[in-house]
Order: sequence, then C-alpha cells, then structure tokens
Amino acid sequence: MNAMAAMKQYQNVNTQAQVLDASPHRLIQMLMEGGLTRLAQAKGAMERNQVAVKGEFLSKAIAIIGGLQEALDVQQGGELAINLQRLYDYMVGRLLEANRANDPSIIDEVAGLLREVKSGWDGISNQI
Repeated sequence: MNAMAAMKQYQNVNTQAQVLDASPHRLIQMLMEGGLTRLAQAKGAMERNQVAVKGEFLSKAIAIIGGLQEALDVQQGGELAINLQRLYDYMVGRLLEANRANDPSIIDEVAGLLREVKSGWDGISNQI
C-alpha cells in the first residue's frame, strides 16, 4: 500500500470513528466542514482544468448540501428551517451554474454562504 492510499484509509477510519461518537449537532458541523472541503477541492480542480475531478467534487458538495437539507425539521424549525431550505436550494443551483460556466467565483460565493451558516451553527454549540 502506498503512502497516499494508507493516509486515505486512515482518514476514512478516523471519520467513521468521529461519526459514531458524534452528537447530532456535531454531525451537522461535520457535514458543513465536509462541504467546505469539497468546495475548495472543486475550485482547485477547476483552476487546474481537471474537468472530471471538478465534477466529482461539486457532486459531493451538492450531495452534502442535500444531506443538510434532509436534516432540517420544518415542524420544529419553522420559518428558520424553511429559509435554510431555500438557501440550500439556491446553493445547489449556483453550484450547477458554477460547473456549467466553469466559474470559481460562484464556488467562492457558495462557500461564503456555507461558512456563514456554519458560523451560526457553531455559535449555538455552547447552548446545547
């Protein structure tokens, strides 16, 4: 096993262990962190003209945003959850546009929005 494969295997095991021990709040944080990582990877691939890799990372980011949407509880969250749902829809649409137009500034826009949501989410961790 080469060093990169070993490192990837370690990361997978480490992530799985973190998921098993995580609270629901932490799981959402992990999704957001993963989304931001995939967005950065997609932007890097876009800048290197790696079309297939860009598409793979954008697809993963979109799937993560979909996971965040699925975690919303509109019954309990009310208007806030509905607004987040709309924001996540907007993010997905923008990422599809970023892929089509090959525009890294759109990825930056979505990453900024996700960082903003994450900042709010991180701020409530002390209240749980």
